[in-house]
Amino acid sequence: MSDTVQYELPKGKLGLKGPMTRPAPGTLPLRGDLAHIALAESHLVPHYVIPQFYTVGDDPVELKLDANAGSDTLATLASGSTFEVLDHVGDWYWGCVSAKGPSGYVPRDAVTPDAA
Repeated sequence: MSDTVQYELPKGKLGLKGPMTRPAPGTLPLRGDLAHIALAESHLVPHYVIPQFYTVGDDPVELKLDANAGSDTLATLASGSTFEVLDHVGDWYWGCVSAKGPSGYVPRDAVTPDAA
């Protein structure tokens, strides 16, 4: 089992605090419909997700900008590294390396869930 981060739920009142610049795709684990729970105090989306921790298999895997093999590669995740899964899209998982990014898609068969 890999060492994983425990994320806390936000405390206090959440709300809009003025205009913000949307980060570039593939940076923070943030989409228009959902975001990593660690971003709840700084970004407004309809849904926040507590990640499920997965481990990259025996081979390194490319983190893709979109859910297809021809998409731009954002990073290469080493064998045995942790990937935080936030959503599944067909044969792909969308998630991140950490709450600070990068975020993107990996094939579902490239990672396995960590033991509870």
